[in-house]
Amino acid sequence: MRVWVQLLRATRAVENEIRERFRREFDVTLPRFDVMAALDRAEQGLTMTALSRALMVSNGNVTGIVERLVTDGLVARGTQDEDRRAIRVRLTQKGRAAFAEMAGAHEVWINELLTDLTNADAEEMLPRLDRIRRAGRNGGQA
Repeated sequence: MRVWVQLLRATRAVENEIRERFRREFDVTLPRFDVMAALDRAEQGLTMTALSRALMVSNGNVTGIVERLVTDGLVARGTQDEDRRAIRVRLTQKGRAAFAEMAGAHEVWINELLTDLTNADAEEMLPRLDRIRRAGRNGGQA
């Protein structure tokens, strides 16, 4: 139980700091950054359903964020040829440029926040964290 509490505290501390830096530096929320990151990985864009799945949230949670990104000219929305009912969203050129700037800053911030971890620490932690992640996905079976 102590390990779980420490993992949770560490994650929340880093996430809160990143959230604050996004707000301060870019006037952006972490969920907005997450949506843009998912779209950046999918050059052809994603359907709203695929985007929701990628972020592990409901369509309703993503819809409002996408609406604001469209209004800001960072995301374009369209239908698919094979299914005109499915809405596909993708980053615009402006969105890709904005995301690239934010992603660069994000990487610097993470490196700053984890600066006390040596490469040896990270190499030791990664397999253990992966086992925890797998166990969480597989009902306790790593």
